[in-house]
Amino acid sequence: MDTVGLVIAAEVHSASIQDRDSALNLFAQAKCKVPTLRKFFADQGYIGKLQNRCLLETGCLLTIAKKIVDTGFQVIPKRWIVERTFAWLSNFRRMSKDYEHSPLISKNNIFFNMITIMLHKLAHSSV
Repeated sequence: MDTVGLVIAAEVHSASIQDRDSALNLFAQAKCKVPTLRKFFADQGYIGKLQNRCLLETGCLLTIAKKIVDTGFQVIPKRWIVERTFAWLSNFRRMSKDYEHSPLISKNNIFFNMITIMLHKLAHSSV
């Protein structure tokens, strides 16, 4: 998703596949859709070889949003954008639970629901 929280590319797979293992494919999809992308943000689960592979295969820098070392609750930079988008999507009944048997249908629901969100934002914006 972009920094506004709109989904550019999505990948839905079974729970037996690590998100980290399918991330490079997702980054490549996003880069094809938006060739001007220069940077991806990810959380600490994506630290490691993926950063170098992302740079080599997509030409984009993979930046890891790290926790601020401090006591108590801290909002991780850029992570709130992802969480906000998940909250928007969970307002749709079919996205609130895993109703679908096919990952492809779930992926299509993400895009369909994001279209609804974007149209709602456009209809209620003061341009």
